[in-house]
Amino acid sequence: MVFAAEAEAPDAWECKHCGHEAHLLIDDKPVEIDHSDVKAPRSHWDMLLERRTRAELEELLEERLQFLRARRGTSEHKHTA
Repeated sequence: MVFAAEAEAPDAWECKHCGHEAHLLIDDKPVEIDHSDVKAPRSHWDMLLERRTRAELEELLEERLQFLRARRGTSEHKHTA
């Protein structure tokens, strides 16, 4: 990629063709980028496990399923044509 002469080239950027991360080359070698301060992304499951135990989550799930089943009724909902 070509940058303006007065612009400072970034160490990395998103490739406009494929979307992958591109890296600055100096003397045909990629610049070392320090990723030590980057946190790994957490999933919703990871965040739940930070707040509750697996047993608590299973209990909440069972309570919610019972509520939904009771609201729906014991018989299957039938569609009429």
